[in-house]
Amino acid sequence: MRVKRSDFPADFIFGVATASYQIEGAVNEDGRGPSIWDDFSHTPGKIITGETGDVACDHYHRYKEDVRIMKEIGVEGYRFSIAWPRIMPDGKTYNPKGMDFYQRLVDELLANDIKPMVTLYHWDLPSALNGSKGWLSDDTPLYFRDYAATVFEKLGDRVKLWITLNEPWCSAFLGYFMGIHAPGHTDIQEAITAAHNLLRAHGLAVKEFRSVVKDGLIGLTNVVSKVEPATDKPEDIQAAAIVDQLVNGWFHDTVIKGVYPEEARRTLESIGIKVRDDDMDVISTPFDFFGVNYYTRQLIAFDPESPMKYKHVEGPLPKTEMGWEIYPQGLYDMLKRLWNSYRLPLYVTENGMAGPDVLENGEVHDPYRIEYLETHFEKALKAIKDGVDLRGYFVWTLMDNFEWAFGYSKRFGLVYVDYTTQKRYLKDSAKWFSEFMKS
Repeated sequence: MRVKRSDFPADFIFGVATASYQIEGAVNEDGRGPSIWDDFSHTPGKIITGETGDVACDHYHRYKEDVRIMKEIGVEGYRFSIAWPRIMPDGKTYNPKGMDFYQRLVDELLANDIKPMVTLYHWDLPSALNGSKGWLSDDTPLYFRDYAATVFEKLGDRVKLWITLNEPWCSAFLGYFMGIHAPGHTDIQEAITAAHNLLRAHGLAVKEFRSVVKDGLIGLTNVVSKVEPATDKPEDIQAAAIVDQLVNGWFHDTVIKGVYPEEARRTLESIGIKVRDDDMDVISTPFDFFGVNYYTRQLIAFDPESPMKYKHVEGPLPKTEMGWEIYPQGLYDMLKRLWNSYRLPLYVTENGMAGPDVLENGEVHDPYRIEYLETHFEKALKAIKDGVDLRGYFVWTLMDNFEWAFGYSKRFGLVYVDYTTQKRYLKDSAKWFSEFMKS
């Protein structure tokens, strides 16, 4: 074992992460309302496998077994998200039965000495609000504030680590511009409007948190990508800089500095996109940490034919089953950059890989995932040694699950799920993780 748990600080948290729609199932139980992902996954042609999250991993009924598995492999923390439509089926009206599930889950985690980290929004917007324009509506951040306040009041006495939003870039751009995530729109102006309202929702939730939870920490989790030019040509360097501002700067600079990155803003406005600059006092409300979801890098080249004058170039390194280039150095580079730029504590809130996992005789041999995790753990440790205030690392993911537009075709888990029987099997990577946690 090249890196050990004992190499990290004693109060560092090693955990696993999941998201509500990807694992819970029970979409029609105990008063839960539909979400935009229910609608999207039930729309023919949207999920490449034609599957839905109706049952997923049936975590809603099997959470005790899943917590037991976490305990077995030595997990210290569990990052999970709350389904807004369980708590407020119409986005506005409280449903106690929905909250009961999360009360029981948190209590089960604490009984097993597993620290909960709660994400308020991991993409499952109540459908009722989508009917009112979803994140395009200026009212949706206000409803999110009220939802957040309810969750803080019910769980804030036991949960001390909170995240407002998971990857607002994905919610905005994959959902409203590229059309490959719910709600499936394809309008760049809508994406920029949605991004603004998501950041408003973040700021409003932080303000609410301060008034309700007096002894916890709250942060924002972004998808973090190392953006590099494909060559050293000036036009490629310039194109990469703009992409970096759109992917990274737009959701880091803005919430800290209260202003959108200037170069990216000029680029958008040059093609007729309006960028709002109101509500910046709310958007830049001080918070406590950044969550870092890191998977890969982006290589960018200038493309005169593209509206925004850039294109993605495939890198030369090995790829995961998602086609994502495996580039551990990018994790180190981005942790250093985020710390040097913002001086906020950091948590790696997602990192992991989809692999060609096969269940044979009750076992899954996934040496590629062990290598992936070990090399990324090494880079995280190096960042700590080089002065970065990194406080935790949550592996994506606990168990195989509904991988959004890819259905059940991609497996990221430390635990293999047989979706026919719902039986869980520890992969070799889970067994390695268990040994790592003892080291």
